[in-house]
Amino acid sequence: MKLVRIRDYKKTAEQIGVGEPTLRDIANELVRPGRDPRDEMPKPILRTDVLEMKDLREGMILKGTVRNVIDFGAFVDIGVHQDGLVHISQLTNKKFVKHPLEVVSVGDIVEVKVLSVDLAKKRISLTMRI
Repeated sequence: MKLVRIRDYKKTAEQIGVGEPTLRDIANELVRPGRDPRDEMPKPILRTDVLEMKDLREGMILKGTVRNVIDFGAFVDIGVHQDGLVHISQLTNKKFVKHPLEVVSVGDIVEVKVLSVDLAKKRISLTMRI
């Protein structure tokens, strides 16, 4: 495989029809394949009494890190090997939310309350409406 260097990002981006920042992101990913940018984010502030899903109880208030934002909500790492879902309807009391990115972004440290825990399906429902 031949290594190709991009000398003029602006010109190359125009030629292939993408933005310059996107081209830089693509080039960086090709240099380091398999890297997950979420690994570089701050770790959640964990409670010592909550280590596994079975330790969670409805109504618990925890801090966590937003790991992924999708059309219907955000997944938050609360330190129990399974991210919890904050549904779009549970992101805020203040206003109607068209997309979760209006409220949260990947890497944000947020305070959440446990709504429900389903051990059999390994699902954690969370709310940011505290």
